[in-house]
Amino acid sequence: MTSDFHHSFITVNQLRYHLVTCGEGPLVLFTHGFPESWYSWRNQLPALAEAGYRAVAVDMPGYGKTDKPEDPSRYNQIAISDDMAAIADSLGYDTFVSVGHDWGAPTAWNTALRFPDRVRAVVGMSIPYGGRSLTPPTQGFKRLFSDCFFYMLYFQTPGVAEAELESDIPRFLRSFWWSSSVEGKGGFDTTSVGADKALFDAMPDPGQLPAFISEEEADYYRSEFTQNGLRGPLNYYRNLDRNWELSESYKDATVTQPSLFLYGDCDPIPHVGGEFKRMKESLPKLTTKLIENCGHWTQQEQPETVNRHLIEFLQQLPK
Repeated sequence: MTSDFHHSFITVNQLRYHLVTCGEGPLVLFTHGFPESWYSWRNQLPALAEAGYRAVAVDMPGYGKTDKPEDPSRYNQIAISDDMAAIADSLGYDTFVSVGHDWGAPTAWNTALRFPDRVRAVVGMSIPYGGRSLTPPTQGFKRLFSDCFFYMLYFQTPGVAEAELESDIPRFLRSFWWSSSVEGKGGFDTTSVGADKALFDAMPDPGQLPAFISEEEADYYRSEFTQNGLRGPLNYYRNLDRNWELSESYKDATVTQPSLFLYGDCDPIPHVGGEFKRMKESLPKLTTKLIENCGHWTQQEQPETVNRHLIEFLQQLPK
């Protein structure tokens, strides 16, 4: 952990957020995914600060030092995108760029969609945006995976996944990271396992960490999740259908700002469902970059490439 990171707290919409900041200049707001934290942006914050930006990463609700609401519905994307705009307000910015990975990508896409006058550009990594689906997401997943195990459906019932994953946090993180990293080579495909199985049945223990993360870095995550548990992080999945219901008024809207999508060539997740194929319709000013030798953990697996694409994208935006 470097002393260049400035830690602070902001309360917006009755929720206390932990922020980590580097640099000064136009605001770039980073939102992370599952199972991660602000720390997943540790390689981006200093690089953007050096390039002349105020780079701010948040611990999302349920994670790290940010509040962990008891009400599962508080983790919906409408509420959280409201929080992102409010954080920018509290930091004194009328406009900002929203950058997100994994679950942070829907936050970035929704913030850009809902606040077109505030978000001047948007970057999503690993999770594409294809507009609102015709049916609730869990219905689509049940049709797609039928009798096969799918982790998002497994995560739906409160308490079930928590009991399994919290029983061995290091094993959970090791398996989850590995399965969709470049070493996993698409091993995230669990369709050969029955729907009645548990996550550890579907994701074998690799016995080692993927190359993108050191033992010291993994210790940071292990400590965070051991201390805080996984109820909050899992609640994002329990809002899949609620997000769909709350977004009805945006079903015909598009993200009109300049947008960038980064994804790894060994990441199977962008191709689950049809969102990737619909991206150009929903994001008319989209630039897409495929990152070679990269799995799902984009900014951690290939930080220098991600930084280069990010800075190039930011520098070509209107001043």
